[in-house]
Amino acid sequence: MKKLINSPDTVVTDALTGVAVAHPSLAVDVENKVITRASGPQAGKVGLVSGGGSGHEPLHGGFVGYGMLDAACPGEVFTSPVPDQVLAATRAVNGGAGVLHIVKNYTGDVLNFQMAAELAGDEGIEVVSVVTNDDVAVQDSLYTAGRRGVGGTVFVEKIAGALAEEGAGLDKVADVAREVNERSRSLGVALTSCVVPAAGKPTFDLADSEVEMGIGIHGEPGRSRVPLAPARDLAAAALDAIGADLPLSGDLLVMVNGMGGTPLLELYVLYNEVRQYLEGHGARIARNLVGNYITSLEMQGFSVTVCRLTDTLIRLWDAPVDTPALRWGR
Repeated sequence: MKKLINSPDTVVTDALTGVAVAHPSLAVDVENKVITRASGPQAGKVGLVSGGGSGHEPLHGGFVGYGMLDAACPGEVFTSPVPDQVLAATRAVNGGAGVLHIVKNYTGDVLNFQMAAELAGDEGIEVVSVVTNDDVAVQDSLYTAGRRGVGGTVFVEKIAGALAEEGAGLDKVADVAREVNERSRSLGVALTSCVVPAAGKPTFDLADSEVEMGIGIHGEPGRSRVPLAPARDLAAAALDAIGADLPLSGDLLVMVNGMGGTPLLELYVLYNEVRQYLEGHGARIARNLVGNYITSLEMQGFSVTVCRLTDTLIRLWDAPVDTPALRWGR
């Protein structure tokens, strides 16, 4: 194993210290592992909190800032944040209008965010939770009951964050978060495994001639193991799976996401194949992202996320955003 770390035991806190010095717009509580906006809570604005295991950067800490999250709670690598972290973040962003928890559908995340929400409620903070579950690969996995929350989480955080910046109430911000989740579907493909620092070896074995279709972001197995194929065939297979669950028509928001070890050169090859497939099926990519947004350490592979847009969702997507990992309009 070759890793640019000091120690597996300190990799998360060392990384958070780096985040703190790299991004003055963020306030990073390294000890408690909570990232918030340096400006603090905004009175009368709904606060948005998300989180999950580290190793998926820039999710979630890279999306803290104007137009997206107010706070993020990074757990240890591929490990859910604990309730005390989530509660601390919830307190830190409470501006009196309530707090929205955006939770990926992994059992540990769901339970720990639920416990934190109950504790916050005891302190008089109104919390609503929205669970993302956009992965079409498998119904249940090693980490979940039901579908996993993956790339669609980025869409939820951006669009709900935009509505919160406009001053909408907690119920409306939660409603748009649910709508985006319902309109979004994803599927991931792995060319290699990844190495969790504490484990020191690949999470799974994959031959040079094989790819895993429908991989999870923690290295969970997918739908099937198939021979390596050209980019156009892998893109089509991913979109066939998504299209079987969500009509691929109208205006779409599409993200071609790298899993951490995939060159941007290859992601653009894939994006062009995705575009051609969707246009051939009568759909139009109205907005897009290409790059690393929700990763799995150094895994080579990609995921495709598709969201069916409305005029309102396009407006909210286009609204200004200013975070370390996503920025436009300001």
